[in-house]
Amino acid sequence: MLDQTDIKILTLLKENSRLQWREIGELVHLTGQAVANRIKKMEKEGIIEKYTINLNNTKLDKSLIAYITVFMKTSNHPAFIQFVKNNKFIIECHRISGDGCYLLKVNVTDEENLMCLLNKILDFGNYRLNISISRIK
Repeated sequence: MLDQTDIKILTLLKENSRLQWREIGELVHLTGQAVANRIKKMEKEGIIEKYTINLNNTKLDKSLIAYITVFMKTSNHPAFIQFVKNNKFIIECHRISGDGCYLLKVNVTDEENLMCLLNKILDFGNYRLNISISRIK
């Protein structure tokens, strides 16, 4: 079970995963070693799954974000899942309930790459496309 100190450690790591254990310890009133032990325990228990970074995709020439709801026309979901895992433009995929089967978040450099991706999705089903015009949070 997580206590308030664990939650504070997780919050600090989410804000900046490069913080050193000693720095975290000063903020939660523990030694660096005590923080390390808590973090290792949370990793072992699967609470912390991985560490990652956020990239500024505009500066990397990947500036078009789109959300695609996929309506499967086939029951071959494993093939679709493999397609998703192998496609570099699909940055998130969620199995959803309600309207549609999957929700994809894609990040492409231009409309041409988006159209190519959409054409490939048609092998599996129909789609509804929403393009992000601005990120709020």
